[in-house]
Amino acid sequence: MRTIIIGFAAAAMLSGCSDDAPAPPAEEAAATQLQAGEYELSAKVDALRSTDATTPATKYKVGDPPKVTRTCVPADGTIDPTALAEGNEKCTALDNYMRNGRMSLQYKCSRGSDQMTQLVDGDFKADSFEAKVTTSTYFAGSGDYELTRTITGKRVGDCPAQPEKS
Repeated sequence: MRTIIIGFAAAAMLSGCSDDAPAPPAEEAAATQLQAGEYELSAKVDALRSTDATTPATKYKVGDPPKVTRTCVPADGTIDPTALAEGNEKCTALDNYMRNGRMSLQYKCSRGSDQMTQLVDGDFKADSFEAKVTTSTYFAGSGDYELTRTITGKRVGDCPAQPEKS
């Protein structure tokens, strides 16, 4: 009798391990690009260090409240490099990858005669992204630094209409 009960209990436990168990839900498919529209960006300073033993020539400081801005993403899903810049820098894209939910962007920027690079590494969905942005400066004078920020972006609607040119 004991053998039958033990055998029945073992069979019952094994039946719970059958292939009929429900499959876990499929993960959301990775976005191929950002949706066009207006995005609200929030930039938080994670780290700032001098690279030439002088005071870093930036207005950003660790512990400051996140800086919030808005930018428009066009139909091709690209992010305007100036949206990720620190201020009035002029930036050009060097090597950008944005596919399957991953972003790796490289920009060369200038502030007058001063040079800097922006390296952006993050993830995106169709209507949002989060990335680490590392800025390294190469100034003619003192004030060189390395700055790391976390930037998040969320689509908030369509881009505002541009005024017609006369």
